[in-house]
Formats: sequence, structure tokens, C-alpha cells
Amino acid sequence: QLSLFRFTVKRPFSTSHSSVDSKEMKKFQLLAHKWWDEEGEYAALHSMNDIRVPFIRDTLLSMSSNYHLGNPLSGIKILDVGCGGGLLSEPLGRLGASVTGIDPVEDNIRTADRHKSFDPVLAKRIQYKSSSLEEIVEESMETFDVIVASEVVEHVADLETFIKCCSQVLKPEGSLFITTINKTQLSYVLGIVVAEKIMGIVPEGTHEWEKFVPPEELERLLESNGFSVKSMKGMLYNPLSGSWSWVESTSLNYAVHAVKAGAPAQSHATDTLPETDVQQRSATAGTA
Repeated sequence: QLSLFRFTVKRPFSTSHSSVDSKEMKKFQLLAHKWWDEEGEYAALHSMNDIRVPFIRDTLLSMSSNYHLGNPLSGIKILDVGCGGGLLSEPLGRLGASVTGIDPVEDNIRTADRHKSFDPVLAKRIQYKSSSLEEIVEESMETFDVIVASEVVEHVADLETFIKCCSQVLKPEGSLFITTINKTQLSYVLGIVVAEKIMGIVPEGTHEWEKFVPPEELERLLESNGFSVKSMKGMLYNPLSGSWSWVESTSLNYAVHAVKAGAPAQSHATDTLPETDVQQRSATAGTA
């Protein structure tokens, strides 16, 4: 999930030059073999699954009229942007979703591919690709029902272009899930000074406070690019117990669920997720 995308505004579909910050990539390359060490550098991301996976699952189920017992996300195509070693792709695949995980660090993709190969079910449901988001836009227009960008947007160089690309590869009425870090004094003290420099919860140099994204800025960018924000929830990590919980305050970590605007009236209904305005409204009421 900790991946770094550098976007170019003028040529968003160009693949002739690297879209990724090579210096940042090297930093994550050094840790590529550590993704599945639950006690290691990515321990906090492992335990984040305890709240982010049910958040994604339950939100999607509340919007859908189809329910598959045992495989609740069956038939749903998910793009996991900045998938890292596959920490979030795998549990989503276990819920029945068809998952495409992309990450610009090739060693991350190798690690993810190797790990999923141990489970024949996952091997069929998940495919990984070493790529940035902008590089797959042209081939994947309106392809996915859901995009997940967990712990990614605080690393992108141009957030608006990133969100535009998300919109382009999402089907109309598709869902976008984001988890990230707010830009507050508290997030600097706890997220960088304590987490990186004192406790070593995340490797030093992982985050740059300047790139943290305030929720009001994220909401503004989403709304101005055709998304409707349905819910925003605060998240808190307890380093003593190693666990995450939902909290009222968004002053540190937070999660967002946004829905892309629906297709124009003349479009085919089959292009969209099975959901109705009424179900959407009730889902919003339940998650806000």
C-alpha cells in the first residue's frame, strides 16, 4: 500500500517516461521482501486490515442487491492502487472479488505474486501488474466497480490528476475507497516524530508531512471531479496493542468512501453496479 506515484498533468497517458519518483521507489524497494512479516515494518498495515476490509465489504454490500453467501464480493472488479505486497488485495480476493493490484515497484509485485501463488483460489482471483495508475488508464477506461487506494494518496505528487485517473478507470456509480493521513500538527508529532523516529512503527523517511492531505481538501478534489463523498471516518492506531479502531476525530488517519457520478440516461444499465438511489441513500445514512 505504501507506493509512490508521480503524475504528469499534460500527458497523463504517456508511458514514454517514468511517472514515479525513482528516489522514493528505491526506499520501498529495500523493504519489498518484508511485506508479509506481521511483526516487521508493515505490522501496522497488517492490523489495519481488521477495520479497512470490513469497511469496504460492508459498504459495498449495503449498496448491492446481489449477495453471494461465502463470497460476498463475487462479481465485483476491484483495482488496488499501490498494492505493495498484496496485503489488502488478498483478503478482498478471499471475499470473492476479482482483484487487480498495481504497484510501480517491481519487487513489490514479485513478492505479491509469490505470496498469492501459495493459495490456488487467490491465484485465480488476483492479478498483479508493475505499473502506475496513469499507465493503465487507456486500456482500462470504466473497467472497475471499485478502486481502493489505501495509504497511497499521501505519496502522490499531483493528487488531482490521481483522482481524475481513478474516475476514468471506474465504472459510473463505482466506489472509491481511500485511507490516508490528515495534515495537522498532531499528525506531524505522532505520525512522523513518534511513529518513525521514536517508536519505529514505520520505517524512518516513509512519510513527508507536506504531502499529507487534509480531509476537506480531499473532499473538495473528489467533488470537483465527479465524485460524491458518502462517508468519512477517523481511524486511530494504538501502538501498544497494535490495533486500529474507528474514532470520531479525523485529525490523524481517516477513511473515505466516494461514489462516481452515474452514467447519462442513454447509457446501458449493465455498465453500473447493481445499486439504486434509494439503496445508496440508506447506505449513506448507515455509514455517515
